[in-house]
Amino acid sequence: MNPQAAVRLTETDGIPTLFAQAAGPMRAGLVFRVGIADETLARTGITHLVEHLALHRQGLADYHFNGATKAAFTHFHVEGAEHEVVAYLQGVCASLAALPMERLETEKEILRTEEVKRELPLLPLWRYGAQGYGLVSYPEWGVRNLGPQEVEDWARTWFTQGNAVLWVAGERLPEGLTLKLPAGQRRSLPAVTSALPTTPAYFSEGTGGVLLDAVVTDSAAAQLYAGVLERELSRALRQEGGFSYTAATDCTARRDGFAVVTAFADALPSKQDAVLGGFVDVLAALQVGRIGQGDLDAVRTRADSALTAPDAAVRRLPAMAEDLLAGRSLRTLDELRAELRAVTAEDVHKVALEAAETALMQVPGGHSADWAGYTAAPTGSPHAVTGRRFASKSNDGSALIVGEEGVSVTARAQDGTERAVTVLYRACAAVLSWPDGGRRFIGTDGLIVDVEPSLYGVDAPTMAAVAAAVPPDAVVWLPPRERPPVPKPGPAPDGSGAPHAGSSQRAALPRRTALQTVAVVVFGLLGALCAFLALSFTVFGAEDPELSTGEWIAISAFLWGFTGLVSWPAVSILRRTRRL
Repeated sequence: MNPQAAVRLTETDGIPTLFAQAAGPMRAGLVFRVGIADETLARTGITHLVEHLALHRQGLADYHFNGATKAAFTHFHVEGAEHEVVAYLQGVCASLAALPMERLETEKEILRTEEVKRELPLLPLWRYGAQGYGLVSYPEWGVRNLGPQEVEDWARTWFTQGNAVLWVAGERLPEGLTLKLPAGQRRSLPAVTSALPTTPAYFSEGTGGVLLDAVVTDSAAAQLYAGVLERELSRALRQEGGFSYTAATDCTARRDGFAVVTAFADALPSKQDAVLGGFVDVLAALQVGRIGQGDLDAVRTRADSALTAPDAAVRRLPAMAEDLLAGRSLRTLDELRAELRAVTAEDVHKVALEAAETALMQVPGGHSADWAGYTAAPTGSPHAVTGRRFASKSNDGSALIVGEEGVSVTARAQDGTERAVTVLYRACAAVLSWPDGGRRFIGTDGLIVDVEPSLYGVDAPTMAAVAAAVPPDAVVWLPPRERPPVPKPGPAPDGSGAPHAGSSQRAALPRRTALQTVAVVVFGLLGALCAFLALSFTVFGAEDPELSTGEWIAISAFLWGFTGLVSWPAVSILRRTRRL
């Protein structure tokens, strides 16, 4: 088969269709221009919920199928015999037109279970805030409160004929395929927001290595820059320094003319300074044009090999579908290869300079990158609102201010200045609400203000006024907390006395710590071993002639009780870290 065979653009039931000839099982996908970035924080998860509901009627099948909800696109894909592909695609469309609402609550529970295992990235939150592309950093809080009408309206608005593209790889287009979807218009890409007043910027979070992303012009040079950066990081941090085990990069098109280059290097606690310094040195070397021709040629050869592979055209079909939905022109494999060949070291240097201007770096907790020219990302607000002041009952100098335009938390810093974190009602992305009266205001910039009546002595009329000032569609009702009220205000981790920064005031996401993960594994393994011993004795101990029935029962009960005691810490941690 000719790997350079052209992808043909045709149409199926009014839906643009990309077709590439390929041997073997037929593969196909239906792609919609809707994703997490189109939602609001208070309704996060609605697209993912629609995806799950649309797939429910597929049941269990011998062929492979699945769905995926991304930042700006939702994919339904399948691989199998021609009749199986037809049945799947038509079934998805039928379900999208009439979602199985009897499954709504069940699918909500499945999504919450799936969320426990999901690692939430922090960089999008700090770059974009609690809106648009930043929503991929947040839990799917909105799922709990979604009703049938909201879900159906979302499906009718976004999962439409005009907002879809079909791709197929096989010996021919499937016969008898009809895709009955509601009429609708093509949707533009989500707006790109920013929570960073200036770049390059950094924030301090976590106990791992160094993570960086940068927004650059989407081009072949950007792809090659990511490859060269990975080689340089691996050489400097692993081969030469021995500081890091994994150094990796990625270049992901945002489909709006820009791409996000991501770079990562892991580090043990004792090596964090060395990894951070080496990471910055590698970036600096590329920024001054130290780009080895040998590295560039090696990365170019690898990229070209991917474009000349037998299945190159087929593997590109999902990305081409996204390009079509984004209104971008489609490029052939030959055109892509020509772009790769034309990239020079100077072109890669220009990307390095562009990346340096837009970089956002995550450094391990307790570290900074201001010495390298990075500005600390804001963890506070320029000013507090004017309004009624409620001093903290903990007498630590902090206070809650409730005004007509928003809420603020203030505290006195060591230098004598007052630091504030403010969320304005007009820029409130969501209000997490608990039955005990606690409220967490999350601004579109990602900053949060906790309003705890019992902690600040806020009276009922004031709380009612606050509730009335917030749009109803921004409220997220959550189940009772185990230990209300939640956090107590106090000095920041850096001892500044300012309102808490980092995960306390910006990236307030329920994430299991490394120590908790180790505890889960250790106690989980001990619990499994004890359960095995208890089960073995329960089954075979009764046959021991030296034991009476009473002794067998007593020992069995003890072993099972001990198993529960050993396993409880792991169970408790898992329950506690999935509450939100």
